[in-house]
Amino acid sequence: MTEQNQVEQDKAELRQAWDDMIGELENARDAIDNPERFPPEATSRVLAEGYRYLAGFIHHGLERTFHGDPEFPAFRNALSIFNKSTIENADAIYFYSPIDGRNRYLIKGKVENSNHWRGEPRPAQGPYAPQYLIFETADGSMSGDTGDLRELIPGFRTGFGTLDTSQLQIGEDGELELLLGPEKPQGYTGNFICTRKPPNKRDPDGDDRYATFISGRQLFYDWENEEAVPLSISNLDRAGDHPPALTPVKTAEHLRNMGSIVRGHMHFWLDFYDKLLNANGNHGGPENGKYFYPENGYCKPNSASSDTGGGMSTNVYAGGLYDLKDDEALYIEATYTGDPVYVSVHLGNLWGESPDYANHQSSMNLHQMHMGEDRVQRWVVAHRDPGVQNWLDTTGLPRGFLSHRWAYSEIPDEKDWPTIKAEKIRFDQIADYMPEDMPVLTAEERRDVIRVRQEHVQRRYRAF
Repeated sequence: MTEQNQVEQDKAELRQAWDDMIGELENARDAIDNPERFPPEATSRVLAEGYRYLAGFIHHGLERTFHGDPEFPAFRNALSIFNKSTIENADAIYFYSPIDGRNRYLIKGKVENSNHWRGEPRPAQGPYAPQYLIFETADGSMSGDTGDLRELIPGFRTGFGTLDTSQLQIGEDGELELLLGPEKPQGYTGNFICTRKPPNKRDPDGDDRYATFISGRQLFYDWENEEAVPLSISNLDRAGDHPPALTPVKTAEHLRNMGSIVRGHMHFWLDFYDKLLNANGNHGGPENGKYFYPENGYCKPNSASSDTGGGMSTNVYAGGLYDLKDDEALYIEATYTGDPVYVSVHLGNLWGESPDYANHQSSMNLHQMHMGEDRVQRWVVAHRDPGVQNWLDTTGLPRGFLSHRWAYSEIPDEKDWPTIKAEKIRFDQIADYMPEDMPVLTAEERRDVIRVRQEHVQRRYRAF
């Protein structure tokens, strides 16, 4: 074949791959207002946010396909202010990188003061490390890629290992190093996660299995003083090598994969909210199954599993829906036993995006909230500011998700899991439900709270 003929063939293949990607994007777009996909009930704001939601998956798909290479890896945001979904945690950096578990990788980071990771008091002044850091390795696709809820079946995805702040060894000057590989080097005593597993019981004569990605979270409490841990990852078996130049064949593959990922996530998460959470009320009441999300209430707390759509392996979750008129509010009360390393409550829109948490107090963690001597957590969800510290701002969304997280280094027995309940009340009753020691904030004090949030979110997602 002549060079010119090859160019013409490549041109045709790339055009077809582009058209295939656009077809998948159109399929994904149809989910915004196609009743067969059970999207949220359409309003002007729901539609506007639906298109932003779709655009976020395009951002995610582009990074995943064109810039995710296990041979030459780099950490990227799995979710961020540019790609919100899955009723995500407003306190979190979600990071990931593809890997090939047959290879060895070295992760490096620089950690600010981490006394609190060892149960010690924080110094009087920051900066501090995040409240919590976890690394997890697994195989298979990332949650939602397939577009099919059958990926929640146990065994579809295998975890290979986890390390969190209760186990991580940190150097005297804050150096963090974590080695990944199919076997631990002889005599090595540092942080290590094995990326190989022998054949499973269902296929005892099969091949060894290898991790295909590493992911994790950095969770923040003190948004004013905690600093993200900058992380790098390098493939020790390819150090100093060069990746091959991009080819039309590879680009065509990336384009098709990008379309597939965007369509898969749009379909998967709408199915998840509809069929498992019953967020849009298509499947009757709670008597029809344990996955029903209560309205103006919470489901029973559950640990991270296929029931919860995955999630951080050290979390206990509880969720529900709020539905409030202008003169209504939702009073929430929760308790926990033991010593969780992280506690928070978050709102979400009906696409599963967190509201604008930089410019609104639409989430609160244990550091940001007031909890009195009775150790009961109390919040109120309302459309306007009632003046109390523990106010969750709906940003004007009349209906949305409620999400609560408790993270533990070791999940406690189910009998010791937290409890949570909610009650719809009138807006003018809020003061009656708050304890006497609940701080009351002036308009100026609330603006200062928002200033801290705005500055932190810019630092968390800074590009330079």
